Amino acid sequence: MPTTRFAPSPTGLLHLGHAFAALTAFDAAQGGQFVLRLEDLDRGRARADYEQSIREDLAWLGLSWHEPLLRQSQRGAAYRAALDYLETRDLLYPCFCTRTEVAAEIGRAGEAPHQAETTVYPGTCRSLTSLERQRRVAAGSAYAIRLDTARAAAVVAPLTFTEYGAGPEGQRGIIAVEPTLLGDVVLARKGMAAAYHLAVVVDDAFQRITLVTRGHDLFAATHVQRLLQALLGLPAPCYAHHRLILDAHGRKLSKRDHAATLRSLREQGMRAADIHLSLGRIPAAAAG
Repeated sequence: MPTTRFAPSPTGLLHLGHAFAALTAFDAAQGGQFVLRLEDLDRGRARADYEQSIREDLAWLGLSWHEPLLRQSQRGAAYRAALDYLETRDLLYPCFCTRTEVAAEIGRAGEAPHQAETTVYPGTCRSLTSLERQRRVAAGSAYAIRLDTARAAAVVAPLTFTEYGAGPEGQRGIIAVEPTLLGDVVLARKGMAAAYHLAVVVDDAFQRITLVTRGHDLFAATHVQRLLQALLGLPAPCYAHHRLILDAHGRKLSKRDHAATLRSLREQGMRAADIHLSLGRIPAAAAG
């Protein structure tokens, strides 16, 4: 029986893109279990009223979930244990580069600086000596913890993952993992117990997720997450990446672009059944 999850960040109100993701995960869990996880590691932006709104919006859509829900902000010890294990295997290194410096390095390599957040990190700090790393840490320099993916890939057997949905190019079935596809990803930052890739892998295993449903914009992330699962000895769920809900300009809906929220649509008189239909779903019997 499948166990799926919906894992929003309580840093804003849910919109139609979130509704589609939640409904997709809920439907995929029929006969199994649907769980809710709050990815609230960004303590500067996460708010209790947003968490309450998430609960209200999902209930309005006719969804129910297994309690208690999981909050990543309460999972620091688990993330620390995972980081410590990877450290004992000499698979991590501190990165002292700022985002501006990363952008400049990428620019010198012939790519536009604005691509820094989506382009593979050039490995600037990977070659620092142990002594230099220790000196910078002792001096109080801020740093992030990165995974040395080339070194990590060398200690695991060839990996695959099972895709039941479709990637951006229609990929499905048994997919060969490219461990270095996203480069040396950040696993933790100062003031944040874990970054996305580490937290999601550790929590999917803890919640016994067997099927991860999510937008195909995260398809590439599956490669490094499958690598982390192998390194940490964690079970690998299957994946089902789905289409994105786009705005009138063909862009993915986002909080940053002030996409219409479910709350605002509800206040305008829309019914939950209308939301289901607008997203191409069959209205749930509980939706009113």
